[in-house]
Amino acid sequence: MRFPGAAVGAALAATAMAGCGAVTDRGDAAAAVTAQMLNAVAGRDGTAACALLAPDTVAELEQSADRPCAEAILAEDLPEPGPVVATDVFGQRAQVRLSGDTVFLAVFPGGWRVVAAGCTARGDKPYDCVLQGG
Repeated sequence: MRFPGAAVGAALAATAMAGCGAVTDRGDAAAAVTAQMLNAVAGRDGTAACALLAPDTVAELEQSADRPCAEAILAEDLPEPGPVVATDVFGQRAQVRLSGDTVFLAVFPGGWRVVAAGCTARGDKPYDCVLQGG
């Protein structure tokens, strides 16, 4: 799966100009959701992990795996949770880079939700993601 790199690049440029305290707080919240989701997967708690996914990501995962999210997410090849290297917030979207993973999130009425995870940068090409919404 791939995540559109051009949109991410433009959003990151906007983030570089933002630089205010609210962005840091929002970045901390996005990083916390990322850690919770990856720790839930590592702890084999598919229900908790799926509760932190965006609705389209849940739908795509269930459709592609042909089983409920709580089972399907545990079969995905997501990296072990690692330390957060950087967090960039751009509007209603965020990118959390960990030592072995990049995760993309979006804001929903209930807070940050993971849109894509297990993503690897590929230079000028779109990110290659293990898990992402449709």
